[in-house]
Amino acid sequence: MTEQDLPAPVARAVNAVNAGDTDAFLSAFATDGWINDNGRRFTGHDEMRSWSDRELIGANSRFEVTGSERADGGLSVDIEVASDGFNGYSRFEFEVEGDLLRSMTITA
Repeated sequence: MTEQDLPAPVARAVNAVNAGDTDAFLSAFATDGWINDNGRRFTGHDEMRSWSDRELIGANSRFEVTGSERADGGLSVDIEVASDGFNGYSRFEFEVEGDLLRSMTITA
């Protein structure tokens, strides 16, 4: 699966990160969705915005999708991250619910 083949909400989230657009990033998620960043959970748009302001979009992150595969309940996406903080490989698990993301879990 290539970046162009990602489910629409996953592609919207990746594109929003690369555009530095926090509002677009959050709009890809259900209002009660969550992000799990290596065991730290941020639920709802307010908590996710605060996390992103510190560690994702606020850290000037850019994503390069290097692979993806279907996983139980969603999609696993391999991403090379470049930012003012973390740089390197990460695996993101996305749970898609309709045309929104239910969750994004960073596992590596």
